[in-house]
Amino acid sequence: MDGQRCPWCGTDPLYVAYHDTEWGVPEFDSRALWEKLILDGFQAGLSWITILRKRDSFRAAFAGFEPEVIAGWGEAEVSRLLADPGIIRHRGKIEGTIKSARAYLKVQDGEGFSDYFWKHLDGVPQDNAPLVPAHVPTQTPLSVALSKQLKKDGFTFCGPTIVYAFMQATGMVNDHLLGCPARRG
Repeated sequence: MDGQRCPWCGTDPLYVAYHDTEWGVPEFDSRALWEKLILDGFQAGLSWITILRKRDSFRAAFAGFEPEVIAGWGEAEVSRLLADPGIIRHRGKIEGTIKSARAYLKVQDGEGFSDYFWKHLDGVPQDNAPLVPAHVPTQTPLSVALSKQLKKDGFTFCGPTIVYAFMQATGMVNDHLLGCPARRG
């Protein structure tokens, strides 16, 4: 196992680079966290590599994921995005992003979006130290609780499995397999 990457990233260079440099790295920037939550929501029902391949197009289409801009969007922007072949053209996910931008602004104005999540971990990533992929959960009691809170606060496409994938991606939990060279901690 020593020196072998987590097998989920395969050999695609884009996926490997994401695994090695981004996935599982603790993220504390509120705007970056929001972008990752939204992209995880768009991933629902698709593979993550699909989202990675379209990430630059998503960033261009969604004004660099600036929630202050997106929160003011309406039907004209939804129509524009539904015609954009560079992104996932799903009306519910697009409208959900606008709704989630408005929810983000409320949370950010309160306790801050980063603290909204990291307070549950006392600011320290949870190290799960899995030995094999079967030891990595798809959701946890914390992701279930966070999902409920997000929905209550107006966010969309944030079920417990999406929230757990978000927690993995943003380094709130370290699910790199023991022996993976990208493992931190």
